[in-house]
Amino acid sequence: MTTAAAPPHRRRRALVAVGLVAAALATIAVPTALERALDALASGGSVVELSRVLPIGDAAEPGVDDGLLPDGPVSPYADVPAITGLAPDLLAALRAASDAAAADGVEVVVNSGWRSAALQQAMLDEAIVTYGSAEEAARWVSTPDESAHVTGDAVDVGGWDGADWMGRHGWAWGLCQTYANESWHFELRPEAVDGACPPMASDPTAAH
Repeated sequence: MTTAAAPPHRRRRALVAVGLVAAALATIAVPTALERALDALASGGSVVELSRVLPIGDAAEPGVDDGLLPDGPVSPYADVPAITGLAPDLLAALRAASDAAAADGVEVVVNSGWRSAALQQAMLDEAIVTYGSAEEAARWVSTPDESAHVTGDAVDVGGWDGADWMGRHGWAWGLCQTYANESWHFELRPEAVDGACPPMASDPTAAH
């Protein structure tokens, strides 16, 4: 038994119905990359995490080769770019000071050392999100052009005991805290003598 073809007007109605369904499906929101990025930020995601959702151009996400320490603080002797990328004089002073701290029973670790320009920019972008403005973020994170981390001339040390020890004794190796609001940030100041480092800037914005 054959089935009679539907009359033309019914076929037209069916096609219209299919078209309406397709149009309705097209209006169901499928999150775009930008929408997923905004959701990630609203949920507290960092800019580095955000790059997984919303890649900017063809730039790769900053990694270990850019100076990230994915496994947390490391020894000043660690063989990673964040350490080996430091200026030789700074690295030598850091290691000598950390050895002296160890003799005093204090462990000095590195929270951040050399950074690529890409990593520095990602950290600045994240700071802008965190602090709400570029002006406030600049008090904590410098631009790639101004950062001493990018040139390998700065190191952030920890933990709290390590940073405290370095703040009191680092001058003997020329290691000085350079910003009053960052007790962990040290740069090489060979002019430090007799227990005293040069005066600190209040924050990175006051240093320029």
